[in-house]
Amino acid sequence: MSLNLSATIEKQWDKELSAVIVRSTIDGKKSNHKKLNIPDFFSDRVLIIKVIQAGLPYSFFNLILNFAPFTEKDWSEFLDLSGKSLQRYKQSEKDFRPIHSEKIIEMAEVTITGLDVFGDMEKFRMWLHTPSFALGSVCPVELLKDSYGKELVMSELIKIEHGILA
Repeated sequence: MSLNLSATIEKQWDKELSAVIVRSTIDGKKSNHKKLNIPDFFSDRVLIIKVIQAGLPYSFFNLILNFAPFTEKDWSEFLDLSGKSLQRYKQSEKDFRPIHSEKIIEMAEVTITGLDVFGDMEKFRMWLHTPSFALGSVCPVELLKDSYGKELVMSELIKIEHGILA
């Protein structure tokens, strides 16, 4: 996975990921990982599970929110939370529950993969909102509400990356 993130965004994500990883615990033990970049993080499924179980802070979500091609309405639907609930997370220091943390990480993974495939956030955004024959003539963004749909979208992105078009 080669990233087309700007250096500033990549540095912010690396810093935030490192903070989340350091505070993540499982079975009462601190994580051994101190500094980890985005591709390394997404290739370590056990570490992702630890981070999900610990819950994500709003600051991590906010980075993804500001970078990802999704609207606040999309996020409300993905997380099954009202806009007011999202505002409460923003105002409090409470971490997201694991179920929400998992969805946030999934959408970060989709965003990074889409950016890697299309090389441009606007092209990726257009693809997300265009019905896809390969996905049953449904817009990919509509499939991202559940894990099965997310896997279909990720599979299609990988096919596009390898030049396999439906």
